[in-house]
Amino acid sequence: MSINQLFVVMMVVLGFSTCAEKTASTPQPITKSSIPSLKSAYIDDFTIGAALSATQINGEDPKAKEVIEREFSTITSENIMKSMYIHPERDSFYFEMSDKFVALGEKNKMFVVGHALIWHSQLSKWLEEIKDKDEMSKAIDHHIKTIVSKYQGRINGWDVVNEALNEDGTLRESVFWKVMGPDYLPEVFKAAALADPKAELYYNDYNLCRAEKREGVVKLVKQIQAGGAKIDGVGLQAHWSLNDPPLEEIEKSILAYSELGMKVMFTEMDITCIPNPWDLEGADVDQNFEGSPFMNPYPTSLPDSVQVQLANRYEDIFKLFLKHKDKISRVTFWGVNDGHSWLNNWPIKNRTQYPLLFDREFKAKKAYYSVLGLKK
Repeated sequence: MSINQLFVVMMVVLGFSTCAEKTASTPQPITKSSIPSLKSAYIDDFTIGAALSATQINGEDPKAKEVIEREFSTITSENIMKSMYIHPERDSFYFEMSDKFVALGEKNKMFVVGHALIWHSQLSKWLEEIKDKDEMSKAIDHHIKTIVSKYQGRINGWDVVNEALNEDGTLRESVFWKVMGPDYLPEVFKAAALADPKAELYYNDYNLCRAEKREGVVKLVKQIQAGGAKIDGVGLQAHWSLNDPPLEEIEKSILAYSELGMKVMFTEMDITCIPNPWDLEGADVDQNFEGSPFMNPYPTSLPDSVQVQLANRYEDIFKLFLKHKDKISRVTFWGVNDGHSWLNNWPIKNRTQYPLLFDREFKAKKAYYSVLGLKK
């Protein structure tokens, strides 16, 4: 079935059109279970998910709630479980939002992912100030065990460590590395496994389709395993563009991480359609590009020609995912719709981005039908 044909079918099923093709057969009543969705289409391949904001977790937007429940079989906490929010002070944990997040996943029988236990960014100030190795070890052990044990058996997988590598594949000199050295990596995975032995434990990072960083991940996984710790999967943050990374490099990464015995996940998927500072030769990411028409070329709507490019890019990527569905366990979009995407304010504030499958009105885009159409 072509994308256009599928589009017509979807409009009828979802009730966006009052017209239907006349057929010789008796029309069947439309039920909720008959509505096509990403999670039902890919049920035999891998889970399909989204990262949720606090407003979405609270159910403040009925349209968002409808899309989340209809389309996704797994959810990830976008920000609420990062240390500055959940553990802002040494002796204070705030679980109100994470409780709601887990309850939402359980209500809808979703695979629930906690993000992220150890990360150098959005870090609690008190953790940043620790300089003693033993003190840091006890602090992060307490942080991990308190959070993971609270949700034992309820959160299915954890991004235990997030973004620990430099672009050349070497270990980032984070506060954890500076105070504890590289041994912090197996230590935090051990702590998470002790707190919930049945939960899946992941390493999550961006640019993992680049050769040097890919080699760094292989070394990192082996280091964690050599330290006697459990690690179950590698999450590739798929913050990509219309042309990069090449499909060949994505495939190399799938194979490389799978050969380590890791589950492969694409954890933060979005595809930018507008320029980034890095696209400019010699550009400094700290340079102020705000208000630049060149850097915000589609302030009101995305041209149809670019919509087609985005749809084709998503289609090519998901074809590759399906080719290796025996190695891939999850694909998670970093946001539910374009309006809530973090890319609207990063790396340049106040731009209009279009990286996801649903537009600002939560209407399915051409890209959605290109992904869904692969399963028809």
